[in-house]
Amino acid sequence: MSHGPRTGLAAVSSALLAMSRHLEVRDVLKTIVASARELLDAEYAALGVPDDHGGFAQFVVDGVSDEQWKAIGPLPRQHGILAAMLHRTGPERLADVRKDPRFEGWPSAHPDLADFLGLPIRDGDEVIGALFLANKNCATKPEGGCGFTEDDEELLGILAQHAAIALTNARLYERSRELTIAEERSRLAHELHDAVSQKLFSLRLTAQAAAALVDRDPARAKGELQQVAALAAEAADELRAAVVELRPAALDEDGLVATLRDQIRVLDRAHTARVTFTGNGVKALPAAQEEALLRVAQEALHNALRHSGADRVDVTLDRRGTGAVLRVTDDGTGFDPHAVRRAGRHLGLVSMRDRANGAGGTLTVESAPGKGTTIEMEVPGG
Repeated sequence: MSHGPRTGLAAVSSALLAMSRHLEVRDVLKTIVASARELLDAEYAALGVPDDHGGFAQFVVDGVSDEQWKAIGPLPRQHGILAAMLHRTGPERLADVRKDPRFEGWPSAHPDLADFLGLPIRDGDEVIGALFLANKNCATKPEGGCGFTEDDEELLGILAQHAAIALTNARLYERSRELTIAEERSRLAHELHDAVSQKLFSLRLTAQAAAALVDRDPARAKGELQQVAALAAEAADELRAAVVELRPAALDEDGLVATLRDQIRVLDRAHTARVTFTGNGVKALPAAQEEALLRVAQEALHNALRHSGADRVDVTLDRRGTGAVLRVTDDGTGFDPHAVRRAGRHLGLVSMRDRANGAGGTLTVESAPGKGTTIEMEVPGG
């Protein structure tokens, strides 16, 4: 009794479930191309999301190494076969893409493609992507024919329909998150304005009082000046607490490793302590995990540079499986993690643990009085 159909159905089911599991657009695209290449047993698969300027906003490949992809160069433009796919309603199956009159060549580092199967991904009347596979892995091919079959066309059509749903949902999720971030920025701006304005108003009045007392009552003037210093510190804390919650644009544009490296370079220049960063093999992670890692790193660095008296702070970000491990180590005074010390330090640890848990990760703290501190956070990846 043959088990082929059951195995095939299970594979398709697994692929569709994998597509629906991710909420980030980039993760969805990678899952679609990997699933399509595996299910149709092709050497290469790719998916492009068109932009409004004749290019592709995103282009994801499977079956090409990172080194090959870098050597290929810039993302393709909407021309030749790719342009045709974006304007078709059905699949395109070719025995040899190189012999098609629409073929316009590819960069020298590009892998050699022959038989080809592609189709547009559509959301209603809108084409939201172009999905294609090349070089079917099969023992024999029909004379002058394509290794991809009508059954492959049908299967790719099913994948494309579900890919459209998964991609649309991911876009809606990201749009929802953008709106949430915008609302949060607005709320924080109001909070920042109110809190800092009140502190600065008190600061100005206290400074005026100190100025009036400096000649006739120096002792009271000294007390007022001490209050000025305290209010200034509170204003700075209010500012930091609000601003640190804003997701920096650099994280979206440059990625976690580059953002951490840039911020740590600034801290190294701004403080007497030596601050270093090392990143080893970390690939892109889901956005929520990258943001949590960045926030924990910022909080740990703040504690180390402001409270520990450290001469050196080392930050490392290493790949671990599909995820990553962040480690912030200082040679400062250290503390007892199990005891509630200063409220700021304690609340910082609580905040870091909440961020780690919220991103599906874990946080560990190693410290002892006089022994420095190591904060470690691990996330699972996508």
